[in-house]
Amino acid sequence: MARILVVDDSPTDSHKMMHLLAKHGHQVLTAATGSDGIEVASEEQPDVILMDVVMPGINGFQATRELTRGHSTKHIPVIIVSNKAQQVDRVWGKRQGASGYITKPVDDSEVLDIVNNVLVGEH
Repeated sequence: MARILVVDDSPTDSHKMMHLLAKHGHQVLTAATGSDGIEVASEEQPDVILMDVVMPGINGFQATRELTRGHSTKHIPVIIVSNKAQQVDRVWGKRQGASGYITKPVDDSEVLDIVNNVLVGEH
């Protein structure tokens, strides 16, 4: 299936997402910070990135903006996965270049639907 990068500083959230995606046949890469996520995405060129927002250092909005505007990563869709559930956060995520926005706690079927829709749109 797809190679998916999960960028999240919460080991619990990261593990849940890894388990869900691997169970559905995806290869999962992980990063615990926004800057590590940018580095892994540049090196590994995943098919999709799932990006937390609240992280130390570069937050998910900043990392998303850098990835969606970066020469070697702008083709990789970024889906924000965050506790920030306000409409303004969703709008801001889209303005940074995000292809989707999922609020935590995540619904497994919503994650899979959005990831699959983004993958279909990319191929």
